[in-house]
Amino acid sequence: MTLNIKKIQKYKYLLIFILLFHSNASAEEIITSNSISMHGKPDFENVTVKYPHVDLNANKGGKFKLASLGTFDSTNPFIVKGRSAYGIKDFVFESLLSRNYSEPFSLYGLIAEQITYPKNRKWIEFHINENAKFSDGVDLKASDVFFSFTQLKENGRPNYRSYYSRINDVIITSNKSIKFILNDDDNDRELIMILGLMPILPEHHYNDGKFEEANLTIPIGSGPYIVENLDQGKNITYKRNNNYWGDQLSINDGVNNFKYISVDYYLDDNTRYEAFKAGQFDFYQIWDPIRWNNLKSEKNVLNGKIKLNEINRKTPAGMLGLALNTRKPELVDIRIRKALTLLFDFEWINQNLYHGLYKRTQGFYDNSYLSSINNDITEIERNLIGDSELVQYEEEMYQFRNLKSSNTRTKLNNILNLFNESGYELNDSRLINTSTNKQLSLEFLISDKRQEKYALNFKETLKKVGIDLNIKLVDSTQYQQRKQNFDFDIIEHFWYSSLSPGNEQNFYWSSSSSDEIGSRNYPGIKSVKIDELIDKLVQSTEKDEFMYSVRALDRMLISGFYVIPLFHWPHQWVAVSEKVRIPAQLSLDGYKINTWYLD
Repeated sequence: MTLNIKKIQKYKYLLIFILLFHSNASAEEIITSNSISMHGKPDFENVTVKYPHVDLNANKGGKFKLASLGTFDSTNPFIVKGRSAYGIKDFVFESLLSRNYSEPFSLYGLIAEQITYPKNRKWIEFHINENAKFSDGVDLKASDVFFSFTQLKENGRPNYRSYYSRINDVIITSNKSIKFILNDDDNDRELIMILGLMPILPEHHYNDGKFEEANLTIPIGSGPYIVENLDQGKNITYKRNNNYWGDQLSINDGVNNFKYISVDYYLDDNTRYEAFKAGQFDFYQIWDPIRWNNLKSEKNVLNGKIKLNEINRKTPAGMLGLALNTRKPELVDIRIRKALTLLFDFEWINQNLYHGLYKRTQGFYDNSYLSSINNDITEIERNLIGDSELVQYEEEMYQFRNLKSSNTRTKLNNILNLFNESGYELNDSRLINTSTNKQLSLEFLISDKRQEKYALNFKETLKKVGIDLNIKLVDSTQYQQRKQNFDFDIIEHFWYSSLSPGNEQNFYWSSSSSDEIGSRNYPGIKSVKIDELIDKLVQSTEKDEFMYSVRALDRMLISGFYVIPLFHWPHQWVAVSEKVRIPAQLSLDGYKINTWYLD
């Protein structure tokens, strides 16, 4: 009987071991693939990749001429210091994986031909294509990936430092493979995809502190183009690399079609626009509807030398708005920011300055199912937002709607009441702070005449309630420096949005980015709830869960009155020279220059 008991105990322990092993194996289901998607399966999972928004019969060759504003003093787009020349990141460098812009967020093998990762996305291993090389002919190795990761984490722009600081360990598993392991408590499902978009730098070229330098050294990357000509602040010209290692990859069919890409620099937009109309370069995107309408009657449009395209996007409109810098004491109070938002007269500006061609932006994800606008708040969103924040949200938005819907006289009186509640009184046509006895004065920093057009109207409106708005027009270099260092009261910015908002939202809105020089958190938002909602959306495994997380974030951003929403375009207004050809099928995001070609 004792022997039987021992046998039973032996089998019991064996059964426990098998169950534990099976449980761990299930939790660690391993995926090896050519691709990865944020939600669902990629369209080209483990099959030949042919992006739908390209023309597979596109011509190769020719010189495509572009124009940029301002100047440049650096060829390093990955650090805060300096102002990098246009196009280097996209033309010279590549990432481990390539994004398909015909899907919300799916990545496919480029430098890394395969990836391996567990279902819980706690780590990822990249397997580098044996043929991958830098433009100087040196093999691209796992050590270059490790070097890139380390340099970007320690010395790169704030978004790189933020993302990569969350990696617990990096292991070079072979000369051509490398594994990244996340922190145990990090449930961000997007982070391994962010790693896939890491630009890869050659260690032999950027070592010994060279990565930290903002100078005009000719960059070396693994991308399809090399820098052929560099004329500081005036022109940069790229030439297609005849020995580009990735030419035979199906993922590159129909892209990178130009032999040369030349970028001239102009000091102001009016000069650039006139140069385009005269045929000096091949592409100009127009943001001003008046300019778009006027262009239709230009000689070179009528004779066919310039073609006009109205391109529809299938992604959110994004947020073009006025960041109200809450780092400034005048803009800390939400009532002040709410009043300023109410005072922006979009209807008058649109009808009188823009022929009614703009649409008013209301939230941060307009024109998509991710937007909270015109969608009743759900129980899921209520739970995500929480009781106290929900009460505040509903009170703020209820008051805002009531103020917004009232007639002009009543509206102005109600707005003055908001200022009164914030410690201001209207005295002799000046809005005076009762504590300091100083007028409320704000500076609106702008860089071009397009912004000045509506800024002047805003100035006149604010004058009616006693606010002094100083419109400060500066050159593009000074504008960029002040913007980057948060040295402004009010500034215009466009925050891009896709159908898969993720970690970039930290770079835009999180508390950790508020004081990071070079981040896009221009309003200086510091909100625990917004931080929580960003964490929630990047951890979401299901599409509905993700959607409601984004909508909840949208509601919190709107109700904080951190940004005065401006307007968005019904189309992308794109003008090109007659020789430019654009594929018939476009990406969800509209046009992509790397798919264009010359006739």
